Amino acid sequence: MSDPKPLLIEIGTEELPPKALDELAAAFAKGICEGLAKRGIDAEVANAKTYNSPRRLAVLVPGVATMQPAQKSEVLGPYLNIGLDASGVPTPALRGFAAKNGVAVEDLQRTSDAKGERFVARSEKPGQPTAALMQDIIAEALKVLPIPKPMRWGDHDFAFVRPVHWLVILHGDSIVDAEIFGIKSGRESRGHRFIHPRAVVIPNPVAYVDALRTANVLVDPAERRARVASEVARAAQATGGTPRLSDALRDEISNLVEWPSAVACAFERDFLAVPPEALITTMETNQKFVPVFDSAGKLTEHFIGVANIESKNPSEIRKGYERVIRPRFADAKFFYDEDLKTPLAAHQDSLKSVTYQQQLGSIWDKCVRVAELARVIANRSGVDAALATRAAALSKCDLLTRMVGEFPELQGVMGRYYANADGENTDVATALDEFYRPRFAGDGIAQGRIAQVLAIAERLDTLAGIFAVGGKPTGSKDPFALRRAGLGLARTLIEGQLELDLEAVLREAVELLPAIAPPKDPKAAAKSAQADSKQNLTDALLDFIYERLRGYYAEQGFGADQFDAVRAVDPETLPDFDRRLRAVAEFAKLPEAAALAAANKRIGNILKQAPDDASGRVDATLLDAGAERELHEHIERAVTAITPLAQANRYVDMLRALAALRTPVDAFFDQVMVMADDAAKRRNRIALLAGLRRLFLQVADISLLQQA
Repeated sequence: MSDPKPLLIEIGTEELPPKALDELAAAFAKGICEGLAKRGIDAEVANAKTYNSPRRLAVLVPGVATMQPAQKSEVLGPYLNIGLDASGVPTPALRGFAAKNGVAVEDLQRTSDAKGERFVARSEKPGQPTAALMQDIIAEALKVLPIPKPMRWGDHDFAFVRPVHWLVILHGDSIVDAEIFGIKSGRESRGHRFIHPRAVVIPNPVAYVDALRTANVLVDPAERRARVASEVARAAQATGGTPRLSDALRDEISNLVEWPSAVACAFERDFLAVPPEALITTMETNQKFVPVFDSAGKLTEHFIGVANIESKNPSEIRKGYERVIRPRFADAKFFYDEDLKTPLAAHQDSLKSVTYQQQLGSIWDKCVRVAELARVIANRSGVDAALATRAAALSKCDLLTRMVGEFPELQGVMGRYYANADGENTDVATALDEFYRPRFAGDGIAQGRIAQVLAIAERLDTLAGIFAVGGKPTGSKDPFALRRAGLGLARTLIEGQLELDLEAVLREAVELLPAIAPPKDPKAAAKSAQADSKQNLTDALLDFIYERLRGYYAEQGFGADQFDAVRAVDPETLPDFDRRLRAVAEFAKLPEAAALAAANKRIGNILKQAPDDASGRVDATLLDAGAERELHEHIERAVTAITPLAQANRYVDMLRALAALRTPVDAFFDQVMVMADDAAKRRNRIALLAGLRRLFLQVADISLLQQA
């Protein structure tokens, strides 16, 4: 790299949206690095540093060449038979190609490819100074930033995520001249809006972080997050409790402040009579405050606020934070007290007037379908069906409470509180909250059996109904969160060890749907699964759930071939699918696995040629002595050995037992001609191999395993 120098680019703005800040900064840095690479400029992009704060996006590339290397170009032209006539004279096509590329015909070169020899125009241009290319590089990087709703300001035509106020571009000690959004570049950044409102001169890129730190701006996001955490811990010491600072809340707070300073605050203890989830939601989601818990894990009246200023009088900031949170808590207490005056079940009738989906009826209609599914599932799972249907009937009632109306994220949580207050069965009350699990990636499934039954029934109805009206996810669009519902359903069955026939319960869900008129829009009608038969809808749902499982198991390290091997035998229940898959993964580690997988594939191909013979019985009198008879004897012994294992679903032991067949199988294929001229022997040998394949198919189709 010739004369490398560090490159700094900083765009100063009004306060950026905190939840989008990290993504914006990363995308900006990526765009700058890609712009340098696109132009062939040598740069240490692998070591580029991304910086940001609520008022800036910045990137620092530690080494960037001052000059772009010479730019070579190669443009392919016509083939010789087109570029030259029979006399070897350039044709108009060749002359036009040369003129277009600014090259004399006699200066064109030749190259060859699979089709023959052709003309090529090669040229070389001197590289430009990196500084001369920076404006275009920055403009390209800004153009592709993920900004859903760009803003306009003043009377300008341009737009950005927030108004831009300053621009720093330094390559080494020198300013790179450029103009972005009407702002000319320089070396003056800005310090903290209140503590250090003056300009901050950046002498060179290496001094950037320190220069802003002296101006009370922590531009390194990692440093800012660490300070938020340490400040919260410091402030919490005065409360005697333990703060709960999640990574998400820490990141959001750090994107709201440039110089974090925590203050311990408190609210009236009377508010602790409100369910703690409501108070915590208000603190974390609405106010970005950190709740404090006692040694027993109970919420206390203390909380931590993180200011963007180091105040000489923190008591004033404390008063402000306490003043802000008090009316929010007062509202929550009012909503809770008012909700307790009405039994949860009293809201059932009102659900009839709330539309779930135009063609699928009201939320009450959905609850009726879910209750019937819950009854069926409960009876098949040995769960109290009366409790399961009661939970289903109450499952959406909290949607009409004041508390959930104000705090939608408390749906389910408040249902549990109100059901307990009404004296409902404890398992029913718990299910009203738990059946929403898993709520997010990494969340566990519902733990109670009633909750698991309700979780399954709810998701079955959602999947069947939305598929039926043409709402199957396409591409990245999934407005009804069906992918999450499908995986949640599958995980609940597997991790809850519920041995339910998946296809059967999907069919039950489809049967319970109301009659759905085909959409008037032809495109929507084509997407509507119920335009086809109910069995086709069931099959589509089954495939959809298995596709969710494919990713679920891939994340755990299972191979796609292992998944396909088990899917091929179509296990009845998902817990059984899980056991088989884990057995196949263990089998794949055995030294015999590859050979037996290859043998099964070979057997499968043979059976396709003679499907009628595959169902026949083996006639022992037709077996030749040697490898053929030995294989038959090994198969007989294997049948005896694995029959009790199959009855106990001991798939790992079954496959280990079958692995012992490798030697007789190899010997059989080495010494025996399966497709013999003697028709009786041929049929007998095919029947022998069919019996062998059936043994493996009791677990999975191992012929689909990849062979190393």
